[in-house]
Amino acid sequence: MLPSQSYGNISFFQPPAFLMIGIPGLEDFHGWISIPFSSMYTVALTGNCLILLAVRSTPTLHQPMYYFLSMLALTDVGLTLSTLPTTLAVLWFDHRFIGFNACLVQMFFLHSFSVVESSVLLAMSFDRFVAISNPLRYAAILTNNVIIRIGMAIVARATLSLFPGPFLLKRLNYCPGKILLSHSFCFHADVMKRACDDITVNILYGLYVVLSTVGVDSLLIVLSYTLILHTVMGLASPKERARALNTCVSHILAVLVFYIPVIGVSMIHRFGRHLPPIVHALVAYVYLVVPPVLNPIIYSVKSKPIRGAMFRVLRKTGQR
Repeated sequence: MLPSQSYGNISFFQPPAFLMIGIPGLEDFHGWISIPFSSMYTVALTGNCLILLAVRSTPTLHQPMYYFLSMLALTDVGLTLSTLPTTLAVLWFDHRFIGFNACLVQMFFLHSFSVVESSVLLAMSFDRFVAISNPLRYAAILTNNVIIRIGMAIVARATLSLFPGPFLLKRLNYCPGKILLSHSFCFHADVMKRACDDITVNILYGLYVVLSTVGVDSLLIVLSYTLILHTVMGLASPKERARALNTCVSHILAVLVFYIPVIGVSMIHRFGRHLPPIVHALVAYVYLVVPPVLNPIIYSVKSKPIRGAMFRVLRKTGQR
């Protein structure tokens, strides 16, 4: 419990901790609800780690497409680990408090990995565009050095975009009676609403980050696929068209799995105040938990080389 304090004469207040919730209205069933959540976290971590090991241990997968897939898998591991401790602490042990600074740290990493994931999906769309529009120069354009630079640019972009967030929240004066968050983790939009100050700057900052990262990325991904379709339609053989488009199916599914929940979360936080709290919670969980679970499944089902490499890793592990 938070220590009992008198806040009557305090002009500037920051709560020592926030109070998280699991699934609003279903607190009595958290023990049962933790079973599917634990299963999803296990699948996400196992599947994405298998992809990383498969690409690393298979020389034939040392290609740009699979390097970008490894970036996506590593990002999904980070995104999963950002929410796993507090979510399972709430569901398993009803441990609902998170320190103010710990909340800001979690928020930074959670949003950073989301921006990284969006950027990696954009890089993967560029990879597909180069592979289809200029296949003879594919390896010459996307060299290892270029891929390393793209990875560093992605991390730098996410870090610089999200770095001001915690400091903009720390400057706010919070209401002593408003420490209850809407989730079992810390969202920027959720934390700033606990303040008693003017949060216009925080709202504008959040809007800028969303538009300059996820917004720009989504438009560039659409542009990439418009150019890909234009190139594919120029191919003479229907069989060649189908083969070219088939190489994009996994990426298109990964894009949909990520961006549809992102749009849902953004719309609900801005226009869904009248909706029941359980809707806010479930959409947020879909946004943060489902993509890391589905991405390994999508790529293992649609990509025969990845599926074969993952099975080889499992067999080697089982033989030890």
